[in-house]
Amino acid sequence: MKKIAFLINSLGKGGAEHVALNLAEHFSKTGYDVLLVTSRRGAEEYKVTFPARRRLLEEEIAGAPLGRAGKVPARIRRLAAIWREERPDLIVAFIGKMNLYAMLSTGRPFCRNRIPVILSVRSDPAREYPSRLQKALAERLFRRAAGVIFQTEDAKLAFSGKVQKHSAVLPNALDPSFVRERYTGKRENEIVMVGRLDANKNHQLLLRAFARLQREYPELKVVIYGGGLAGSDTEPALRALAGELGIADRVRFMGRQSDIRRRIERSRIFVLSSNYEGMPNALLEAMATGLAVISTDCPCGGPRTVIRDGENGLLIPVGDETALTAALRRILDDPELEESLGRQAAKLAQELAPEKVCRRWQEEIESRVKEYACSQS
Repeated sequence: MKKIAFLINSLGKGGAEHVALNLAEHFSKTGYDVLLVTSRRGAEEYKVTFPARRRLLEEEIAGAPLGRAGKVPARIRRLAAIWREERPDLIVAFIGKMNLYAMLSTGRPFCRNRIPVILSVRSDPAREYPSRLQKALAERLFRRAAGVIFQTEDAKLAFSGKVQKHSAVLPNALDPSFVRERYTGKRENEIVMVGRLDANKNHQLLLRAFARLQREYPELKVVIYGGGLAGSDTEPALRALAGELGIADRVRFMGRQSDIRRRIERSRIFVLSSNYEGMPNALLEAMATGLAVISTDCPCGGPRTVIRDGENGLLIPVGDETALTAALRRILDDPELEESLGRQAAKLAQELAPEKVCRRWQEEIESRVKEYACSQS
């Protein structure tokens, strides 16, 4: 039995973590021995419902006398030791520094027989590797990976041709709960948002746009699902803004909730107002549910990849309050357009069904690993 290791910062409830666990479960079902290696344990984590072992990097280096400068080499050395102990046949890494750690810990002097590594960039590369040093290091290390998987063509084009030649653009799989018939009954007079409460999601944009048209639609409400992380939670500021705009009684903060499909499927409009995204799972899920969606055309091109403007959703410029107000009014005033956008968006559910997408990932990964093995022989 082949062993596959997945390396990610945590199993916390985020988009990349969800993709990693979906993929790990798929590999487990197809006969792989699965190892999950995370930097830390998240405060709230997805449950692992399939056979898998787990190693926690921060716990394994916890007793070492490390200053801030010593943590990076300590993590790399410990990862290298984990690879020697566990002997995985391949490694799949997700997000930012984890990609770099995967490559550094499998190169010389740590690894005599190089383990094939598949890297996955889950957001705008300019966000994942913000400094010149990180970008240069990523470019250099990515060149010797077995393969690199991006979410959008724009993200892929951020790297050189030497990286692009062994890379691919693959979609995210939906949660199985979103692959079912579209709700067609009476809808609640709600605009919904789903996602972490932080500055990047720019919930303020929706609140300001809603305030401009709230008197025209007295029954309409904004319902926001999601929580914030310690130190970056924007809910207090959003509540204060709603008060200032005079819409506090029309905005509901629902916090983190399970079974989001059931909670949003009767709503009218879903809004993604982010400043940047990779391929936002919340948007894919809302489209698969069959809602009329409005999204910012944010870097690195994720929404633009799935939304055909005016056909299965509406795209607006990042941060454009006037454009969002106009897009909301356009849908609210045209029931036929609202129905058509939702019906066309729902077709995404079959395209992104978990088995179909995970099979594409597995075919890509196994193909890259074979090519890598040939290049090393």
